[in-house]
Amino acid sequence: MTKIGEARITHPVILFPESLKALRELSRSAREALPLEIALLVELRASQIKGCSVCVEVHARELKQAGASDDRLYAVAAWRDAPHFTEAERAMLALTEAATRLSDRSDPVPDEIWEEAARHPDERQLAALTLEIAGINARNRLNVTTAQPAGRRWQPFPSPRPGKPRCDRSAAPVARAHPALRTHPRGIARRRPGGHVAKRRASESSAS
Repeated sequence: MTKIGEARITHPVILFPESLKALRELSRSAREALPLEIALLVELRASQIKGCSVCVEVHARELKQAGASDDRLYAVAAWRDAPHFTEAERAMLALTEAATRLSDRSDPVPDEIWEEAARHPDERQLAALTLEIAGINARNRLNVTTAQPAGRRWQPFPSPRPGKPRCDRSAAPVARAHPALRTHPRGIARRRPGGHVAKRRASESSAS
């Protein structure tokens, strides 16, 4: 019996490095059109459903590094009843859940869920979201099947640029052209010229 905290085998992407390159490329291509915050919320929610402790820990940490408030982090699993998410984020999370739980119902991704998700981004971003959901589900399956433990600093999908989160905001230039996909202003950091990050708070408007 596998002990908690002990992987069954060496991670498959380490044994087959080309597969790691393919997974990275899948994620990179999706990030060309998908905002960072949406991608991280999708990854965290899918990982919660799949029970992937590695990805839940990693993506929660990445959201925190990106400036997400504790309220948003704690509420991802119960987003339907939480006021911390935009309409666009709710639509993306609903699609993530449906596409992750394909075997739970006879109509896995109902038209109403798809149409609501399609109402916010353009077609390219919707395609990127679908790729992002598929990618995180693949990583979840690899980690859960081989019992990869959480808590390790080593990650099977490390950042291509040392010192930065694996998912770089600079990979989402299209997002700025689509205000509907911008994340909730409370608790998400916005980058300012020079690389500085500051939280946007409701008090900023009253102080100015």
